[in-house]
Amino acid sequence: MKRQAGFTLVEFIVAMGVTLVVLGGATVAFKDTMRANQFVTMSEDMNENLRAGLNLMEQDFIQAGTGIPTGGILVPATSNGNTNNPCNIGAPISRPAPDPTGPGTAKAAALLFNTFNPCSFTLPAIEPGPDLGPLITSPDASPSGASDIITVLYADNSLALDVKPINLPAAGSNPACNGTISIAGDLATFDQNCIDFTTAQISFTPGDLILFNNSLGYALQAVTAVGTQSLSFAAGDPYHLNQRTDPQGTIKQMQNAGCSTVANCYPPTTATRIWMVTYYLDNVTDPNHARLVRRLNFQPGQPVGETLENLQFAYNYKDSTNTPPTGQPGVPTGYSESQIRSVNVYLGARSTSLNQSTGKYLRDSLTTQVSFRSMAFVNRYQ
Repeated sequence: MKRQAGFTLVEFIVAMGVTLVVLGGATVAFKDTMRANQFVTMSEDMNENLRAGLNLMEQDFIQAGTGIPTGGILVPATSNGNTNNPCNIGAPISRPAPDPTGPGTAKAAALLFNTFNPCSFTLPAIEPGPDLGPLITSPDASPSGASDIITVLYADNSLALDVKPINLPAAGSNPACNGTISIAGDLATFDQNCIDFTTAQISFTPGDLILFNNSLGYALQAVTAVGTQSLSFAAGDPYHLNQRTDPQGTIKQMQNAGCSTVANCYPPTTATRIWMVTYYLDNVTDPNHARLVRRLNFQPGQPVGETLENLQFAYNYKDSTNTPPTGQPGVPTGYSESQIRSVNVYLGARSTSLNQSTGKYLRDSLTTQVSFRSMAFVNRYQ
């Protein structure tokens, strides 16, 4: 017989052992690589949500106060007559707010309201909301366990609505603007030759806020219906802005004394759209993944960051006589929202799933300070 060459049993066992060792090492390395990849992916996802939410907040905060009267906008109010603690006994102005009841409720976070301070007779450009957000179970939650909300106001400068007054008499070679505002203040009709909703690509929706301004004052009204060249401001709006009987803050205070006809009722009056932007956390839509919501006026809130579980603000104030307080969660005694100059923002995020290595969620956060530019401007020559 021919001599046959091959592996002995010992050689085969040694080869199998070496192969198993190599495969075991490769498997461990592969698992480590997968875990590292998961860690990096989860970290990047958290940071992406943090940056996206923070960038949008910074853009809104920088514009806060633009086009808003100094000290805020007078709102419809009737004083209780108490000189030491005056408060509004009329309907308080509504404010967009998250669902306060937490998980297990209907998905109604975009439909609920809170109210602005009922003892304030103005609507400020910045309104803090310490502890008005949903309860947070994260390790870095505030002592109360609740997150914060914030509301800012600024004019929509991209809208060519205030290029001319609604009602403007002819002067020399300048033609008149024959728009009108009803005596009741519930309808504004714009002259198409002066402000054309179509060619100017002006789009309105019910719930928009319009600030009317003339030589007698200003008033903020909520749009309840939109026509081809008109805006309606019926009573009973969700903000409680379209009131007529209060002694201040209504469109009635913008009328000439004894006005009896539409033609002579209002001095030349301009209109400006105002954005009311509120940020808060929503843990109702998906209780397992809280998200950051940006809500424009009373329109449904839009998520701008996923799995963001903590939102905290601390405000820095300014005055001309005292050492101004900093790092305040709200408005300290003796100060007003108009004295806020900057805000410290804390935004905390959690990974969408558990880390395979530790069996726990990954967490990260971003902190920054944003200056309210329009609030910080001071005219040194006045």
